[in-house]
Amino acid sequence: MTDTTPTAEQEAPLTSMKVADLQALAAGLQIRGARSLRKGALIEAIEAARSSAEPAAVAAEAPAEAVEEQAAPVEPSAPEAVAPTFAVDETPAVTADDHTEAPASEATEATETEHSSSPSVPELSLDDLVLPPARGEASEQDDARDEDQGRAGQRKRGRGRGRRGRGADNEQSTDNAEPAAKQEEAPAEQSGDAQDDEQQGGRRQRGRSRGRGGEQAQGRPETPQAQDAPSDDETDEQRRSRGGRYRDRKRGRGGAEDTEPEIAADDVLLPIAGILDVLDNYAFVRTSGYLPGPNDVYVSLAQVKKYQLRKGDAVVGAIRQPREGENQHGRQKFNAIVRFDAINGQSPEEPRQRPDFDSLTALYPQERLRLETSEDRVATRLMDLFAPIGKGTRGLIVAPPKSGKSIVLEQVAAAVAKNSPDVHLMVVLIDERPEEVTHMQRTIQGEVVAATFDLPADDQTTVAELAIERAKRLVELGHDVVVLLDGVTQLCRAYNLAAPASGRILPGGVDASALTPVRRFFGSAKNVENGGSLTILATAMIGTGSKTEDTILESFAGTGNMELRLSRDIADKRVFPAIDISHSQTLREEQLLTPQEVEATWSIRRGLTGGNALLSLEAVLARVASTTTNAEFLASVAKQPIRAAKA
Repeated sequence: MTDTTPTAEQEAPLTSMKVADLQALAAGLQIRGARSLRKGALIEAIEAARSSAEPAAVAAEAPAEAVEEQAAPVEPSAPEAVAPTFAVDETPAVTADDHTEAPASEATEATETEHSSSPSVPELSLDDLVLPPARGEASEQDDARDEDQGRAGQRKRGRGRGRRGRGADNEQSTDNAEPAAKQEEAPAEQSGDAQDDEQQGGRRQRGRSRGRGGEQAQGRPETPQAQDAPSDDETDEQRRSRGGRYRDRKRGRGGAEDTEPEIAADDVLLPIAGILDVLDNYAFVRTSGYLPGPNDVYVSLAQVKKYQLRKGDAVVGAIRQPREGENQHGRQKFNAIVRFDAINGQSPEEPRQRPDFDSLTALYPQERLRLETSEDRVATRLMDLFAPIGKGTRGLIVAPPKSGKSIVLEQVAAAVAKNSPDVHLMVVLIDERPEEVTHMQRTIQGEVVAATFDLPADDQTTVAELAIERAKRLVELGHDVVVLLDGVTQLCRAYNLAAPASGRILPGGVDASALTPVRRFFGSAKNVENGGSLTILATAMIGTGSKTEDTILESFAGTGNMELRLSRDIADKRVFPAIDISHSQTLREEQLLTPQEVEATWSIRRGLTGGNALLSLEAVLARVASTTTNAEFLASVAKQPIRAAKA
């Protein structure tokens, strides 16, 4: 049994009490319609009820048990306890506007009339009631109960007018409480804080579901993501269950791109094929060449990791055909691949076991690539003897402008395609004329990758990087690849424009960081142990008087194992091919030439030493023209050696 002795908090002025406490007190005094009254009218009704109840309480001797039974509903003994619900008069609720116009005396008279007409019940005095503690000593459980009562009153007045109604109540209660507030400033401030808390609690609950309990909804943030957050009133089992749902939901949102796309039964799949270009946070299958295009296919990094894809892989797969009206207003621009059919001509599972190109062992070229095709192809016949090419050769064609380097490169490509059909041939043209690109595409039986001079420097570097990565992927599979690059100088210029400045400027305005990617490109040529090779034959420009070209050529000095020199003086005499035999050679050529060829070529070089380059070339070209094959040429040289002609 709770002690009913009046305390200091219970005897506090009515103006310092909260609306919920006043309603509970009015219910104990049997005041009907207390929940629809304003605070000022409610205080007047309670004072009138107390004044009429005190004489009756003196005359009536009610047993103590009856008093305790009646006071029990308003005792806040447990945290879950809320204010008891009383019957409310079915008459229409008085709105805030009506209360503003009506004087407080009319509300008091109406209340007294209702009280006098109510059936006789045992009267209670104020001292017999157990009042809730003051605001300053209230606990969190009392706050929860007050918010529930405030929300219950708000629903009965209407959700749409709740905020304005509470504002009117605040203004009215402030006006009525001015005399008492001057005497009791601290309780008045506490009451105002309680009013604000009640208003905030009502606003927090305005957008939530009616089916949820008041205790479950307390203290939740207004953000949609946090509306389902676990509350303090839940059990451990419920909290664990809800926490599991949170983790699943977050995992679904954060890892949407990491999951494998699902193919529905009614989806229409379209086949695609292209070269994979892996960027920082995503990848694309370039379906229209080596440059980005509108029909590229998106590949997530999760798929790249799953299939261990690398830049330059040839991918064959399928995409989902967009439905009508799908993604018309969205940001998605590229279709995503939903199925991998083949990677580099193999099943998607096989590439996981391939080696890394950088870890492959490099050897000197040991297998020769024959360049001799017909008797009228003099350039390739001379290269086959004086600057032979093997699988894994890293060679430079150093040539001035208008010396016929494009013709030499074209003849080399035709010879490789004809004599070594098992070799994958790639011709990479950087900063080239568009008509030259068309001519190469129509005459060379191989893959032509081009970036014309009208493209930005970024596009030119992108084409070169993707082309060499494609060649590396083929070497990892054990293939022999020949890359003809035209040219090194143009590629260095493109990187000099596209790459960020490092602060180290070499002579000619060349940034030191612009040479590193090109050197890496050129250094990729190697003869791989246990199968596979990458042969690179690149052109370098000289003789224009530019310091930039000299700096670029100096940076590649000593990096190659083969060099073919073209002479501008010989080309000006209209003698083609303008090959400078004395300065053209291959490192360790004895591993590629037969002993007869080594003896004949060395004999020619000794005879041409110290002579005029043009006269020496003319003597060799005359002997070559008189024979149909290189074997006949070597036999004639063995019978009659070639000597340098004196100028």
